[in-house]
Amino acid sequence: MTKNERPFSTYNEALTYLNTLINYERKPLDKDAASTLDLTRPQKLAELVGSPQQAYPAIHIAGTKGKGSVAAMTASCLRAAGLRVGLYTSPHLQDFRERIRVLTPDDADGRISEADFVAVVNELKTAVSHIPSATWFEVVTVMALLYFARQQVDIAVVETGLGGRFDATRVVNPLVCVITSISLDHTDLLGNTLAEIAFEKAGIMKPDVPVVIAPQRAEALSKLLDIAAERGSPLTAVSADWRYHGEREGSGQTLIIDHSPAPDFIPNQARFPMALDGDHQLQNGVVVLAALQTIQDQFPTLNGTAVRAGLGDVVWNGRLQTIHHAENSPTFLVDCAHNPDSIERLVAALQANYSYHRLILIFGAPSDKNVPAMLAQLVPLADLTITAAANHPRAADPTLLAQTVRELKGTAIIAASAADALTTAWENALPGDLICATGSIIFVGDLLNQWDSLKSRLL
Repeated sequence: MTKNERPFSTYNEALTYLNTLINYERKPLDKDAASTLDLTRPQKLAELVGSPQQAYPAIHIAGTKGKGSVAAMTASCLRAAGLRVGLYTSPHLQDFRERIRVLTPDDADGRISEADFVAVVNELKTAVSHIPSATWFEVVTVMALLYFARQQVDIAVVETGLGGRFDATRVVNPLVCVITSISLDHTDLLGNTLAEIAFEKAGIMKPDVPVVIAPQRAEALSKLLDIAAERGSPLTAVSADWRYHGEREGSGQTLIIDHSPAPDFIPNQARFPMALDGDHQLQNGVVVLAALQTIQDQFPTLNGTAVRAGLGDVVWNGRLQTIHHAENSPTFLVDCAHNPDSIERLVAALQANYSYHRLILIFGAPSDKNVPAMLAQLVPLADLTITAAANHPRAADPTLLAQTVRELKGTAIIAASAADALTTAWENALPGDLICATGSIIFVGDLLNQWDSLKSRLL
């Protein structure tokens, strides 16, 4: 802050200041803007506040699908081992403060308090004034790293924003890098092939830093293997080194390890009840085990008991999350699937793991996503689709969404808002029906923010 500037005194003031910075989560990042991304900005910004990322090691996670779930599960396991764990993820579901957390044995939520948020923004503001082109995400990233240092975390789990090669989070010092499942998304920026996208995600790899790679399609895997070899990054390919399967137990599932390359840490036939549902979370869980195995010797309390507790207790809302279930009313499910591949996983879960009379779909998505491919998978399952838009500048027009539904021979109703969509779904549903809201994290978060005010009337 300059000498005459008044420090922010409230959370809303600090948040309003951040929102004056250019934010590519709200404004689409085109190729011209992408060409201005510069890794020296976040590095310089961090240096101006004392390079806080040097105070602790990190686990750095990139990928198209599952990176948030992997980050949350990893942090939960480390917390269960008695560590103080910084967790930086994006975007948030309901509350901005979800992005920056410090998990401790006494606090499983750990989101930054409003007072600490204000203090960190005030501490960072002067540095930002010296880098006028700094973006919103760059500033928020350094905020998180500074807060983690102030909180004296033992380790940070850091998720990239977009891509990896030019991501602000690359300033961290990882003990291990993780690449989760790669699919076609943000193709206008990251490339039109899996190999091109894999190249961008592999930007987080560093020489001599182990990298764990989730099961991938051949094209993506080949590129990742080549880059790991070029960088000198010791590599663990989960598909080659681990064998596992899942078992359904009531409404949940258990991950069973058939073959472990580290039996002293995770023995063969070890069983891990999973808090997160869906076959894809079994894969994500094994990726977490593989990542933790690479750092286990540096944290003596990180053992199979801690991992079992972490995978069983993690909370990661909005991912195949049942919000309401009762015999005398519809079941309400939300899932943040936001591209064709993640919709495919949702469809598989709907067909295999849920019982219902009719499926009523609530759908809203950003306009820059492959909406026709998403709806082409969902509409054949749905008895009714209600389209709506989140309160966000990138939201797709619900009238156009409904038109796509009808072109796919589905029945569509257009709602004025996410809240109206849920009300309409409830009016059309009967006990035993399943209402499923999906399309994007932003849309699901908007809907969940309305739930507390709506549920007393709907129920």
